[in-house]
Amino acid sequence: MSITPLMPVYPRCDVRPVRGEGCYLIGERGERYLDFASGIAVNLLGHGHPKLVKAIADQAATLMHTSNLYGMPLGEKFAQRLVDTTFADTVFFTNSGAEAVECAIKTARRYHYANGEAHRHKIISFDNAFHGRTLGTISATSQPKMRDGFEPLLPGFTVVPFNDLEAATAAVDENTAGFLVETVQGEGGVTPATQEFLSGLRKLCDDQGLLLILDEVQCGYARTGTFFAHEQYGLTPDIMAVAKGIGAGFPLGACLATEEAAKGMVFGTHGSTYGGNPLAMAVGLTVLDEVLGEGFLDHVKGIGARLRSALEQLIPNHDMFEDVRGLGLMLGVKLKDDFDARAFVAHLRDNHGLLTVSAGQNVVRILPPLVIEESHVAECVERLSAGARSFAEAAA
Repeated sequence: MSITPLMPVYPRCDVRPVRGEGCYLIGERGERYLDFASGIAVNLLGHGHPKLVKAIADQAATLMHTSNLYGMPLGEKFAQRLVDTTFADTVFFTNSGAEAVECAIKTARRYHYANGEAHRHKIISFDNAFHGRTLGTISATSQPKMRDGFEPLLPGFTVVPFNDLEAATAAVDENTAGFLVETVQGEGGVTPATQEFLSGLRKLCDDQGLLLILDEVQCGYARTGTFFAHEQYGLTPDIMAVAKGIGAGFPLGACLATEEAAKGMVFGTHGSTYGGNPLAMAVGLTVLDEVLGEGFLDHVKGIGARLRSALEQLIPNHDMFEDVRGLGLMLGVKLKDDFDARAFVAHLRDNHGLLTVSAGQNVVRILPPLVIEESHVAECVERLSAGARSFAEAAA
């Protein structure tokens, strides 16, 4: 038998972490890495955060799972906290970002069905987006690497260029239910939506009875310096998918919606065996306490600005860097066409002990834990600069 016990769908590298300490990962041979990948924007409190560890241990010893057949005191408490601090009136808890996006799509379609307009089912999404790996979420993308071999995909999706309001407007017809858009594209290259584009989508929805669905799975939950990235645009969605940072490493996601947008989501229309289990809810409440605690968001803004400035100062010193983009601590360094971001990420990892993540548009994603300090910024920049020198020399 040649297939590996773990289904070989990931090209796994030689880093094999067995322990985490704050902003560092330790491999099975004792090697130490500065983790500026954070499990792809997940571990916002770093590794081994004492409050999170205690919450998991205490709840695991109390009650882990009951199913959604019964009342959920912790889930009710967590949902109320989210409602109190966001645009939303109601929350459905999931186990992942893809599940949260699926729930968001279903919520949007069911809304029009409840209004007697079942024909309004089409979701308009955008180039270079990443919404997950389910059949529904890959149907909302135009990337062959995610779609090839899985056709026929689900009908009812139209993909147009990102940040192109004219194209989005032209795609609207009598069958359109709404827009599905990342406030800041992550996998697509750490590209924020422009103010004109996102405000234009909001106006189109208001004018034509459509729903604005934001995917803030990667850019939400304090990653950009505000609780959610859309706050920086002065607008709110009708529905929003959240995950990654919400559980700080524990599998957890959520679909948030206004009362109007969720009007079709009644008994029997959606469900999850594990979603909203007591252990996940205890984790979610603990993470929320930290994120909304005094000074946390101000720290993300401040240290994010410091890191961005330090990265920008590398540009004139290294011929391989083109620009720095992103918001808060969701940053990307775009490489010039002569250099490959994926290869550079591997070089930083294998030769300089710095963990980053590649993205589309030849971008290296910098996604540190949100609890990093000045010393971590300095260490990251030192390793990144050294890596750039050695990478360029090897390529010469």
